[in-house]
Amino acid sequence: MSAGDLFGSEAEGLRAGRLGCACPEDAPLALRRRAGALPLAAGFALVVLAQALTLGALPLAGAMLAPTHALGGRIPAAGLPLAAFLAGAALASLPASLLLDGFGRRAGFALGASLGVAGGLICAYAVMAAAFPLLVVGAFWLGAAQGFGMFYRHAAAFGAEAAGRPGAVARLIGAGALAGLAGPLLAERAEALFVPYSFAGTLILAALAQLGALAFAVMLPEARFSHADFTVEATASRAAPPALAWRALAVPTLIGAMAWGAMTSAMAGAPLALVGCGVGVPLVSGLVAWHVVAMYAPALAGGALAQRLGAARLAALALTLCLGAAAMVRLAPDALGIGAAFLCVGAGWSLAMCGATLMLHEAGRPTRLQLAAHDGLMLAAALAGVLVSGALA
Repeated sequence: MSAGDLFGSEAEGLRAGRLGCACPEDAPLALRRRAGALPLAAGFALVVLAQALTLGALPLAGAMLAPTHALGGRIPAAGLPLAAFLAGAALASLPASLLLDGFGRRAGFALGASLGVAGGLICAYAVMAAAFPLLVVGAFWLGAAQGFGMFYRHAAAFGAEAAGRPGAVARLIGAGALAGLAGPLLAERAEALFVPYSFAGTLILAALAQLGALAFAVMLPEARFSHADFTVEATASRAAPPALAWRALAVPTLIGAMAWGAMTSAMAGAPLALVGCGVGVPLVSGLVAWHVVAMYAPALAGGALAQRLGAARLAALALTLCLGAAAMVRLAPDALGIGAAFLCVGAGWSLAMCGATLMLHEAGRPTRLQLAAHDGLMLAAALAGVLVSGALA
């Protein structure tokens, strides 16, 4: 059998003395949800566990180690670690999108988790050595890992057909609720191992969670986001979904950005406000963990709600809840009101993010630059929420 029979037009490129490859270059691999659903969900749950532990520790660790003066005369230095965490996440969005597309999900998510392992260890050393600048550096690296982790939901959406996409995204985001449930128990035991160094055990546990995410990342089937034309749905229909118009990116990005800003504003203010009301640090850490449960558990119902109400209506209603609850975190007069509003912020954020993600993928097939812009703008709004909360404190 001749080379032309084997490779068709590929034989035209073969010349004497030239090496040829029997496999097509850069062959796209189908993003099949069944093949990678379990490691994808497990990896995301561990990323969320690291996020829960980090968000619970950074505001209090920053308050413990920060210098007394404010930055620029207005923003308390105690908020700088959390701000660095969110800045790292925002700045990692574009590199994460390019790397996930250029090298595939396996390499991209593994790299992000590696950054998280390093960041968690740096933060743990910082609290043990009482080194505030190192805490800020470690928080930045942990944030960069979260920037990569944000793309798990896009991986779930790309790997499902249109009818199953709401359920795929909802199950992935809902898997994060398991991490929130496990967080308080694990953090309490980790802290006991590192007495008298407050928060060192929690931050080392965050590094171990990222190490677990790394292990699941290397189990993922290799696939690239730019090969969404070869998803289960596209392969079955032989027709690629239309490209996403840039104008269609505006509304879901705005909704997501406002939800992120409200959530991080509450996250920056609620733990310190609860401590000011006389609530002990262990109880505050537990409430932060339940806040993380509220950030992800409602998404389990998000797919059904999106199918019933529509993704846009779900996102709008959830955003209203998120904004109202964030205002109540600042206005509530007692710890009970602050805690209840804090949980409602998480629930509103969860459903708003679920609705916004579905809106984005229903409107067309986003490019890697559009995904980077979407996530980067949302995380920039998250950083703005922390800075505004610190300026108003």
